[in-house]
Amino acid sequence: MIPPEPGRLERAYRHALELLLSHRTLEGHWVGELSTSALSTATAVSALALVQNHVAGSHEPLIAGGLAWLAAHQNADGGWGDTVKSISNISTSMLCRAAFHIAGATDRYPDSLRRVESWLKERHGTTPKDLAKAVRARYGKDRTFSVPILMTCALAGLVDWREVPPLPFELACFPQSWFRFLRLPVVSYALPALIAIGQAVYHQRPPWNPITRWVRSLSRKRSLRVLEAIQPSSGGFLEATPLTSFVTMGLASIGEAEHPVARKAVEFLVRSVRPDGSWPIDSNLATWVTTLAINALAAAEENDAYPFGGWGQDWLYDCQFGDPHPFTGAAPGGWGWTDLPGSVPDADDSAGVLLALSHYLSPDARLWHSVVIRGVAWLLGLQNGDGGWPTFCRGWGTLPFDRSGADLTAHAVRALSVWAKGLTHPSTVFMQQTVSDRVRLTIRFSREDLVRSINIGLAYLVRNQRPDGSWLPLWFGNQHAPNDGNPTYGTARVLAAYRDLDMMDTEPARRGVTWLLSAQNRDGGWGGAKDVPSSVEETALAIEALLDAKPPAAEAVNRGLEYLVQQVAAGGLNNPTPIGFYFAKLWYFEKLYPIIFTVAALGRALRKLSNRPTTGGLTPAARQEHTS
Repeated sequence: MIPPEPGRLERAYRHALELLLSHRTLEGHWVGELSTSALSTATAVSALALVQNHVAGSHEPLIAGGLAWLAAHQNADGGWGDTVKSISNISTSMLCRAAFHIAGATDRYPDSLRRVESWLKERHGTTPKDLAKAVRARYGKDRTFSVPILMTCALAGLVDWREVPPLPFELACFPQSWFRFLRLPVVSYALPALIAIGQAVYHQRPPWNPITRWVRSLSRKRSLRVLEAIQPSSGGFLEATPLTSFVTMGLASIGEAEHPVARKAVEFLVRSVRPDGSWPIDSNLATWVTTLAINALAAAEENDAYPFGGWGQDWLYDCQFGDPHPFTGAAPGGWGWTDLPGSVPDADDSAGVLLALSHYLSPDARLWHSVVIRGVAWLLGLQNGDGGWPTFCRGWGTLPFDRSGADLTAHAVRALSVWAKGLTHPSTVFMQQTVSDRVRLTIRFSREDLVRSINIGLAYLVRNQRPDGSWLPLWFGNQHAPNDGNPTYGTARVLAAYRDLDMMDTEPARRGVTWLLSAQNRDGGWGGAKDVPSSVEETALAIEALLDAKPPAAEAVNRGLEYLVQQVAAGGLNNPTPIGFYFAKLWYFEKLYPIIFTVAALGRALRKLSNRPTTGGLTPAARQEHTS
């Protein structure tokens, strides 16, 4: 199959490019827009209703608006999914049901409650005990989300407090450096939930063991001081509505609705509500989508459309953390997903920024910029003993979202490899620098350190390649794929690392390419896995990875390009797909994902085709003609 007619391909690309640039802020970065969330709306409504029961003042308009939105966006089967495009699941359905009860609105929404009761009984059991068991089963050993859900249902009177597992909130009183050895039952970013919800369960159901009861009693005030110390200035923990709401509910339930943490959290929730009465899963992913956009434009060689320097560069500098993070204890030097105060430095965003900065700063110019040196050192220090990269904290590998991930590792390898090129001899980078009034860093690493880290990361990727040749990502999924996985995303992101390191002819890369080719749908697109409905996002990612396949995958790429061009013409760039996982596997979609991924795929394709002779590809002359 030949590529789409050159004019159509060029027009589709130009449309995507113009759309992407139109979303850029005056400051030169992107903010994007996360999907509205039924889960976030339910938790916010519950939190405001509980606070209203204990504190003077009314949030009734926000509560009523949230309940009306939930009733209007209930799925046809009676349940709720995380987004308006999501399949019903027990977590969100239980939380939405609880919100109507906590807000005292059961008489106003009898039909919504009847339908969700029917959905729950048909799929998960007929008794509160059955439903609580089903919630716990969904998350296994990880209590990060199962305990908050069950606490909310217990506060609504829908499950017994005996069904809510306790959380050892006293462990929050230990130094942060001890946390990875304490085997916390929640992931690293959930310390606020450990404290507030742990105290709520303790308040309702004190442990029978007198020693445990005594220790927790003594830890109440101190752990609340820890909670206050780690709350960001915005009031929103992780800038996330669910976590902030759960903390607020926990505090309100123990008589602490007027605690400073609760007051700031409520202010965050009030500010975060959308005009239609709903809440998003998080404030935004500004840093993440900005680096994705910059790197997509660089892949398309659009230096004229977005000059790599100036606005965006300074904004990215300002987003770097200059102090140890209060949540995770992470050293300065990393980046989080947003420039807002509730962000936490992580591997994926730090790698994305380092890649973006490589388009601003030549790797061999002035050795490196000090911001880059700190970022590279931070990323090196995060690598796990298994060779992979985790999201937030080195050594926290017992729970799903704290372990190493193939997508994170591939991204880190790409970022480090770019800057390793700047060290043309095995010299050592040594820097002593005052980052802030309180922090002085001493950084020391050599080219051999970077090369060694990259090679260990590649070995991790080889070990974690699945027998069929694919890789699974940690932070992206597909609700139609087996076990909610997304091997298309994972494989495409890992192959991007092999491409950047000029390793596409190695055995692991060839196996990954073979899997991607086998997963292509009849319509020419890709979904999250084999025989999963195609999407713009996953098709664009697959095309970008296959453009440099060895042996070439021209026929599959051309079919994919045809699918993508058709989708652009049909308005598909305005129809994002739920492929993102947020904390604790909360689904989301981001309106910029299909646009950004399409710019990268079509831009790379046009660049490659422009260098081919006139055999159906786009020649330089044709490109000039259709551009004009």
